[in-house]
Amino acid sequence: GMAAAQQLGRAGHDVHVYERESRPGGLMRYGIPDFKIEKHYIDRRIEQMQGEGVSFHCGINVGVDKPVAELLAEYDAVLYCGGSETPRPANIPGDDLDGVHDAMPYLVQQNKRVGGEPIQSVAWPSRPIVAGGQHVVVVGGGDTASDCVGTAFRQGAVRVTQLDIRPQPPEKEDKLSVWPYWATKMRTSSSQAEGAEREFQVATLEFIGEDGALTGVKCCEVDEKRKPIAGTEFVIRADLAFIAIGFAGPATVGPVSELDGQMKIATDSRR
Repeated sequence: GMAAAQQLGRAGHDVHVYERESRPGGLMRYGIPDFKIEKHYIDRRIEQMQGEGVSFHCGINVGVDKPVAELLAEYDAVLYCGGSETPRPANIPGDDLDGVHDAMPYLVQQNKRVGGEPIQSVAWPSRPIVAGGQHVVVVGGGDTASDCVGTAFRQGAVRVTQLDIRPQPPEKEDKLSVWPYWATKMRTSSSQAEGAEREFQVATLEFIGEDGALTGVKCCEVDEKRKPIAGTEFVIRADLAFIAIGFAGPATVGPVSELDGQMKIATDSRR
């Protein structure tokens, strides 16, 4: 959204950016931890854009506080840059236990805490989540999962285990077999290098709890088709578990819901 606003402003348009949170930057500010990008870089870009004539309106949740119809009446064009925010459903039994969370409320809350803001988010409401002194399990093998790992360590987690359903990749990629796609090889993020225990080719079967609170994560090994292998079940102790397996689409509340049936999104079917 900010990149589009800057380019449109430099092309001579009068550009206004609406942001539901208290500061602009989207997931770059509230989703990515400070140990990966310090937020003063975003602040510097905002100051630059304001100097170029871009206006920012924060604390306005379009589609909730301000109808899209008002924007369409006030402006010549509206560009939606909301991204994909709805967590992909894991459908893991026990995901309603106290201690099981989607990744984004946890990451957004910590970014707000570090930024000196109230931790409650407009888009990601949640009670306080802190991993200090906890045994943590992160379900997922991507960047969001890695961010949960690093955040948990910085909060003082006792142990962090990351579960990845994919096989452990080779140390060196086979370029002839994967080109031109992203090379498949063993990669270790800075967060993982801080001491995470990584389990590959493992499926999460169930979140286990007592009196409504999470106590463990039941897992098993899987075959090359990601099917559970009988007799390989095991349980990892867990006080907190974060589900970080991707996103299923845009937020269900907001501009998209108001424009449902009135807006078409063009895509390149070859990708």
